[in-house]
Amino acid sequence: MRPAPLRYAIRPLRPEAHLFEVSCTVAAPAPAGQRFALPAWIPGSYLIRDFARHVVAIRAEAGGKSVRLAKLDKHTWQAPPVKGALTVTCEVYAWDLSVRGAHLDTTHAFFNGASVFLRPLGHEEAPCLVDIQAPPGAAYADWRVASALAPARGEKGAAARHGFGLYRAENYDALIDHPVEMGNFTLGSFKACGVPHEIVVSGRHDCDMERLCADLKRICEWQIRFFGEPAPMARYVFLVTAVGDGYGGLEHRASTALLCARDDLPQRGMTGTPERYRTFLGLCSHEYFHTWNVKRIKPAAFTPYDLDAENHTTLLWAFEGFTSYYDDLALLRCGAIALDDWLALTAKNLANVSRGPGRLRQTLAESSFDAWSKFYRPDENTPNAVVSYYAKGALVALALDLTLRAGTQGRVALDDVMRALWERYGKTGRGVGESAHDSDIRRLAEELSGLSLKRFFDDAVYGTRDLPLARLLKPFGIALEWEAGKTPALGARTSDEGGFVKLATVYDGGPAQDAGLAAGDLLLALDGLRVAPATLDARLARRRPGDTLTVHAFRRDELMEFRVRLAPPTPETAHLTLAPRATAQARTLRRQWLGA
Repeated sequence: MRPAPLRYAIRPLRPEAHLFEVSCTVAAPAPAGQRFALPAWIPGSYLIRDFARHVVAIRAEAGGKSVRLAKLDKHTWQAPPVKGALTVTCEVYAWDLSVRGAHLDTTHAFFNGASVFLRPLGHEEAPCLVDIQAPPGAAYADWRVASALAPARGEKGAAARHGFGLYRAENYDALIDHPVEMGNFTLGSFKACGVPHEIVVSGRHDCDMERLCADLKRICEWQIRFFGEPAPMARYVFLVTAVGDGYGGLEHRASTALLCARDDLPQRGMTGTPERYRTFLGLCSHEYFHTWNVKRIKPAAFTPYDLDAENHTTLLWAFEGFTSYYDDLALLRCGAIALDDWLALTAKNLANVSRGPGRLRQTLAESSFDAWSKFYRPDENTPNAVVSYYAKGALVALALDLTLRAGTQGRVALDDVMRALWERYGKTGRGVGESAHDSDIRRLAEELSGLSLKRFFDDAVYGTRDLPLARLLKPFGIALEWEAGKTPALGARTSDEGGFVKLATVYDGGPAQDAGLAAGDLLLALDGLRVAPATLDARLARRRPGDTLTVHAFRRDELMEFRVRLAPPTPETAHLTLAPRATAQARTLRRQWLGA
């Protein structure tokens, strides 16, 4: 017998105070007393966020009478045994302008379910009905609703498309996987392989919606056909919040929440694909690829999610890194960007990874496992200790793709591995397994290709060696070259702090560290002459490697002096170019790979 649905209601109680009122009604609460919990984190963003800290008031009632709640821990409440239905109502402060939480003011409302909807323990598989209500007052009469949630057809008060009213979710996991936007937004739409798609843009903007829809249609159709029709969702929604300066995205099973600078969006009359718009399309492509890779093809550690604590996995290099590889590759293969653009994007990522000493200290498997405590909690030493499972993971995907293609003369590619993962794990709901120094991904790649890949994975995923990309690219007629910087190396990353040169990171084994300088130091003078952010590079350019500088700096409120011996310029820029004398076989392999 199907359980009675959980009934939720959410309304912007006081937009000017950034408060939502959210209620949850359980028709048949646990006889011994019902417990309610708010998730500690949101799937896709691997950091404990303690959403319950935003609950400013909470109350319960049953049979028209108030019921006392006991708080058991930071995000769990206990109700006593009651007869009949139990309703818990809370007020939630919403001022997190990001893709992860909830934000409410007089211009719009946005929320992720994980940050606002209580979870009645033991009822997670019950269907959910949620009444999305308009804020009170004539000022909000024109507001609409955008979400991939389905209207609750057949129910009294069912919402019309983009209207307030009753929506339905299969269970609690689905409820919190469909973010909602309310307000006066701009709406665009298209169909990709027959599936309706919507683009919702909130915030002031001058976006050319026709151009944006056309470009996203190409990207979405390529990805659907890549994994194979039909698409796994009946409808998809891009929820875009445009601000002065911002960037971010979070994937969901039938939608994505995106934050971007309004200047990243295309404008009317724009020609070509400028860098900022290219970056935005890459973000859209990344989150859309997650519809398959992480929302449905999941690590075993995520099946099911434990919403109360960290869910550790060593496989984020595949779920985020492989997605980072395919986000830009999809742009190239569908024709949204040119080959030169893709080569430049790939070279830039390679250079960024190579600059970080952390790549020599932390493996990709360790980076994945430690995402909760390290990657999402960066500090001044992060570049020395951490490697990005996004950035290096994308390079590993590139290296694995090249290895498979070259080793099988183009018969097998990473594309085949991704489609096999979809068939065996995504469609079946099985979790991708992992163990020490091994995973289902390696075994699947070996099965498809007939190659032995243990050494590749030992080095690339479970080791810290640099990837031999120059050698791997050569059979495809692509050359990798490095260009050194023009100035002697100080061995630090700097920033501007109130007109002072601030050492943001001091790199391991570099001149600044050897001299005793530390992150946070403010540089005042080099050899007795004042230095500023605008003049630092020019001052260093007048020196030679091996020169020793007298550096005066403030550490906290103490003036200190250091002797820094400059190092040779390090390779800063990577260049990927087509080899001028590529063989016919190399050109064929490259064409099969890049489609260009």
